[in-house]
Amino acid sequence: MSRPENAQPGRTLTPRGAATRARIVAAAADLMYVKGVNATTLDDVRAASNTSKSQLYNHFPDKEELVRAVVAARAAQILERERGSLQRLKSFRGLVRWRDALVQRNALQNGAYGCALGSMASELADQDDQARSMLAEAFVEWEGLLAAGLQRMRDSGVLRSDADPEKLATGLMAALQGGYLLAETAHDIKPMEIALDMALDHVKSFLTA
Repeated sequence: MSRPENAQPGRTLTPRGAATRARIVAAAADLMYVKGVNATTLDDVRAASNTSKSQLYNHFPDKEELVRAVVAARAAQILERERGSLQRLKSFRGLVRWRDALVQRNALQNGAYGCALGSMASELADQDDQARSMLAEAFVEWEGLLAAGLQRMRDSGVLRSDADPEKLATGLMAALQGGYLLAETAHDIKPMEIALDMALDHVKSFLTA
């Protein structure tokens, strides 16, 4: 997860090469989010990124390498966003704001495409173990941000001492990803709202006041 999205091991790119690679990854990420990983072809990516075959294959010798680059880019993007929301989390109101931001963002498309990471995980878990491991690491970090915030809430007395931040974080993540999936299937944001609200109600049951 620490590798820059515009670099490859043992290879230094020129600014122009880095820009081309970034354009390819961005186009592939958009296509794979809407169409799915398996339904997106290299020809689709080449056309969307306005690159030649030689440019595409110079950066990505096969689709597997491109998919892994997309996973890394998406993970970096989402984790940067979530750090901004969760690194200072210390109140239940902060959790509600986190929930509202995620729901509002997904509502822009009526929940149609789900979580960018979760959607890839459902396709890649049994196909590419390296990509699966990258996705697993991203989810661990995301859940860890929630757990750290809940731990701060417990340490400051907002949550009771018997609250388990790690278990509560797992419950919130499970509700979030399940909510994304149900909203995607229904093209309706309501299931996501319900799943997250029920998980938040469970956290609320541990509030001290």
